[in-house]
Amino acid sequence: MLQKKKPQARRLPNKKLKSNQLPREVLVLSVVGFFVAVGYGLIVPAIPIFARSFGVNKTAIGFVISSFALARFGSGLISGRLVDRFGERKTLAVGLFMVSLSSLAAGLAQNYWQLLSFRAAGGLGSSMFSVSAGALLMRSVSDDQRAQGQSFYNSGFLLGGIAGPAFGGILSAISLRAPFFVYAVTLLMASFVAYFFLNEKRLGSKVASVQDPNDRISIRDALKVYPYRVTLVLAFLTNWVLFGLRNTILPLFVKENLHSTTTIVGLGFTVSALAQGALLIYAGKISDHKGRRFAILIGTSLLMSALGALILANHPWLYFAAMILFGLGGAFMGTAPASVVGDLFGGKGGQVIAIWQMAGDAGMIVGPIVLGYLADLISYRAAFIASAIIFSIAIVLGSTLKETRKSHLK
Repeated sequence: MLQKKKPQARRLPNKKLKSNQLPREVLVLSVVGFFVAVGYGLIVPAIPIFARSFGVNKTAIGFVISSFALARFGSGLISGRLVDRFGERKTLAVGLFMVSLSSLAAGLAQNYWQLLSFRAAGGLGSSMFSVSAGALLMRSVSDDQRAQGQSFYNSGFLLGGIAGPAFGGILSAISLRAPFFVYAVTLLMASFVAYFFLNEKRLGSKVASVQDPNDRISIRDALKVYPYRVTLVLAFLTNWVLFGLRNTILPLFVKENLHSTTTIVGLGFTVSALAQGALLIYAGKISDHKGRRFAILIGTSLLMSALGALILANHPWLYFAAMILFGLGGAFMGTAPASVVGDLFGGKGGQVIAIWQMAGDAGMIVGPIVLGYLADLISYRAAFIASAIIFSIAIVLGSTLKETRKSHLK
């Protein structure tokens, strides 16, 4: 048994929540995610150029970018403890406020080391936000709607991720510091929404502000559960492919090997985002109706097909085909594994959620380094082939999963 005490139901009366209606927490978290993603998209084009303005080399610029992810990874368990101690809502709002302050300070930085320090400091706040939001989402939605709730939440990030970079380029042309200031404002708005609209008086007593300690799952007990261990590997491998490969060496491959322009690279990412957005809600419904294992097998197969297209790519149209497959596969892999974790533990234990998110962060950190090394030492195609071989583990593990939706087990 993972817990000694049977968790108490914390649901609103049925007359206030229709069977096909998602809880209001999902909508609020989606709005928060939109503001976060818009702001992050604003500073993505500005960070390397702003760092370069201090006269540093490319390695130093890369360290500014990776310091944020490293800080997120290193503070994951701390964020989990804060969630367990103070509850998701306070941790989420404070985390966003911390990132807002760090962004404002980064925009005011007068030298490289100040910029590096302020960006790294924001990693803790980002970790607090992501762990608390993930735990609250899993704890708020029943398992027969969990993937749909996750899809709706991811949609907020996706829309913000599409809108942010377009305005970020315009702001960067005005001033390299302007995107950081606007990012600070969007994060303040997100913090405001989280603090005031995730309030018990507004949402009723559907979910307790701070979870009963007797209901929490320890990391030690969670690691004994095979499906949870599988989701850790899936998180690592999925981020290896979608962030380590797609977002780092793939643009260079398109420019250097396929002899295409930056416009083609950007268009491919737009097509990928549109494909993911078009399928995201439907992917959640499939996961809820057909099962997590079914959705994971579809998602991993689509991502493997994308890798196959890149291995064979000798023309930009294969690049576009791969990007569409990346988007479709990402729609499934962004919902189904998270739903497995929610099915198993229902968000009971911030550190359990933190470990799962840290596994994904590790893929974002390790993937670019390994794949960049392979591309430099051998070739881009060697990096693609190595990724396909490694990612085949995800398909094998996905096929071994048993259904975790409690409402469908019988």
